[in-house]
Amino acid sequence: MTTETGPDSEVKNAQEEAPQQQLEAATHGPTAVPGSREAEANEKPGAQPNARNMEPGTDMEEKDYSETDGLSDKTTPSKTQKSPQKINKKIKSALCRVTLLDASEYECEVEKHARGQVLFDMVCEHLNLLEKDYFGLTFCDSDSQKNWLDPSKEIKKQIRSGLWNFAFTVKFYPPDPAQLTEDITRYYLCLQLRADIITGRLPCSFVTHALLGSYAVQAEMGDYDAEEHVGNYVSELRFAPSQTRELEERIMELHKTYRGMTPGEAEIHFLENAKKLSMYGVDLHHAKDSEGIDIMLGVCANGLLIYRDRLRINRFAWPKILKISYKRSNFYIKIRPGEYEQFESTIGFKLPNHRSAKRLWKVCIEHHTFFRLVSPEPPPKGFLVMGSKFRYSGRTQAQTRQASALIDRPAPFFERSSSKRYTMSRSLDGEFSRPASVSENHDAGAEGEKQDEDGEFGSGRRSETEDEEVTTPTKIKELKFLDKPEDVLLKHQASINELKRTLKEPNSKLVHRDRDRRLPSSPASSSPKHEDETPKGTPEKASEVCSAACLTDEIKLFISCWAPGLCL
Repeated sequence: MTTETGPDSEVKNAQEEAPQQQLEAATHGPTAVPGSREAEANEKPGAQPNARNMEPGTDMEEKDYSETDGLSDKTTPSKTQKSPQKINKKIKSALCRVTLLDASEYECEVEKHARGQVLFDMVCEHLNLLEKDYFGLTFCDSDSQKNWLDPSKEIKKQIRSGLWNFAFTVKFYPPDPAQLTEDITRYYLCLQLRADIITGRLPCSFVTHALLGSYAVQAEMGDYDAEEHVGNYVSELRFAPSQTRELEERIMELHKTYRGMTPGEAEIHFLENAKKLSMYGVDLHHAKDSEGIDIMLGVCANGLLIYRDRLRINRFAWPKILKISYKRSNFYIKIRPGEYEQFESTIGFKLPNHRSAKRLWKVCIEHHTFFRLVSPEPPPKGFLVMGSKFRYSGRTQAQTRQASALIDRPAPFFERSSSKRYTMSRSLDGEFSRPASVSENHDAGAEGEKQDEDGEFGSGRRSETEDEEVTTPTKIKELKFLDKPEDVLLKHQASINELKRTLKEPNSKLVHRDRDRRLPSSPASSSPKHEDETPKGTPEKASEVCSAACLTDEIKLFISCWAPGLCL
């Protein structure tokens, strides 16, 4: 027989030794009183030698006696049985604090070994949210960088140290918010977009700021009431990073025209105009190109965007990208050959560190899977796997739309929370002090997050009507040209604002031309001229002065026709 180690083997040996000692006592006589401590001490050391030096005849007897070991095993304690103290052991839990989109906090306790999906489901159940695949939880690491909580991994493995503080935010911005089934989902999306606008992550022009702000006021305050809404009743609300009294007056003027519009309809109009912005749903990451120039890499539903000096310089759609990879702090994309190209090309970018490169790679994988695939790819199995095993584990947009179509519950009742009120002092020009711009990765003060004068980011000097089509459901009463379509009036209003900004610029060509035309003539040309004498200078300069004068007169005539109340 093979020897065993452990408490079970000692019990079995003691049971086998008892009949052997009885046989020896019968042949050699009693040597010790059974049951005494000395007898027990003498029996244990002599058990193993006797068992080893037994004759073959006694081996059969040992086998016979060993048949009763099965009965004794049932009564003896084993390794698998746990003590009552271990069974009643309390499960360790951790406190989680989640900041919601309306700036409120939700606290809950989860098991310390729970996965991220458990916490995310608890938050969505608290919010009564069914279309939850567009949202996610974020947390900040030791470097104050934003990270998405992976629902398939344990929370404690993702947050190594510190408190378990999270933020509930929109992860995938739907390209067409009108396809969302429930109003509560659109409400949370509006809250996210309003936060993006206030912090500067979603830049837009003055006209769009006013339009979106008026819809936000209608959804929160309802119809305009002359008795309740007195004076500047929107001054405590925030609609833009640089909010002025002019913007607030414009918002109040538009709000008065929305009588009868429900909060749900106002939010639909808000989303329809917000989705047309050039930076809608773009997740920005700081990087450098091959020449060491600072750029911003943006990930969105359509692909990968590249920005330099607040302008979009390149765009790579998902069908054009063959492979996305990273190595150390370098991020690479392999591009499909063009129509007149034969070989694939690889473009590399330099990220601040290894974690930033991996974070950007994960965001690209998740966005591509969610918006482009019908179902997520399963992670690779096996011990020897080349590359990372990370895959997006949630539902895709196609699966989410199918699940949303099956929702048969009545419209959930929810209360729209009031926005945070601000009592900040204005500057001399009536402008609020601008809050610090926070990028998608919590890097404040980045050059890629700065805005130009009219608030456009990534559109160059294109007119506002090319990227942002302003639509309103009701007529604007303050405009007296009722025979013109409403969208045409707003387009001309935007053109007038652009002309005013151009004339106010010190380096504007129109200002210089008008100034040169009004300057007195030089002493050389101040002498009296004959009627038949031609003016000095080339014909080109003379025509340039004439064209500048005509252009200025046309601008004034244009403004006087379309907006007689405006003055340059």
